[in-house]
Amino acid sequence: MKLIPLPAFTDNYIWMLHDGQQALVVDPGDAQPVLNALQHAGLQLKAILVTHHHPDHTAGVAALREATGATVYGPQREAMPEPLTRLGQGDAVSNLGLRFEVIEVPGHTAGHIAYYCAEVDGTPLLFCGDTLFCAGCGRLFEGSPAQMLASLDTLAALPDTTQICCAHEYTLSNLKFAGTVEPGNAALTDYTATAHALRAAQQPTLPSSMLRERRINPFLRSREPAVIEAVRRFDTSAADAVSVFAALRQWKNEFR
Repeated sequence: MKLIPLPAFTDNYIWMLHDGQQALVVDPGDAQPVLNALQHAGLQLKAILVTHHHPDHTAGVAALREATGATVYGPQREAMPEPLTRLGQGDAVSNLGLRFEVIEVPGHTAGHIAYYCAEVDGTPLLFCGDTLFCAGCGRLFEGSPAQMLASLDTLAALPDTTQICCAHEYTLSNLKFAGTVEPGNAALTDYTATAHALRAAQQPTLPSSMLRERRINPFLRSREPAVIEAVRRFDTSAADAVSVFAALRQWKNEFR
């Protein structure tokens, strides 16, 4: 299997997974990068997986369906380009000889889902849309802090080696914020240097790994004493786990 991030717009990635003959793609906000990649590699598109309803994840779906006949899968409780197979917690998609479990991860949007495959060539794989980013998480446009914290807790319980395929190249800006929150985190400092080198070479920083995210991502580390202390300097009213997480997210919203 080959896993390829197809750049779209200014900072989106449309993920393509293929076996040399057949392919699936995730969150195609633009059809053209996918059509170009299919033609270049001589691939047949079999499935389109969508995590949530935002246009930068869905605007290319109709054109790809029409051009390829691919089956479209998406969240059961969001407005989506029809027709599609709607999915919720406990459902699964089988394609390319792989089985993707559906995990409901509300927060960024109310009905956001993620797709998890326990083994792709021996490694777990997660397509998480805009819920979890390298060193960050999505803005809370429709869900609550409690929902997003629970969603991130669910994803953080996945195996260390899980490849995290999120939909945006936000890594450097996220790392800048993470370093402000937790300047004494050696793993964060080391990875920041690595990420800057990758971007300087015009390489993606993704996929990340779950082990890395547990070590560097403040939104997965919001119960760590150093993170709590930093958040309370931003918002002295932050008390329990949810209010600390909410304050951390608000701090990131205001961070420049």
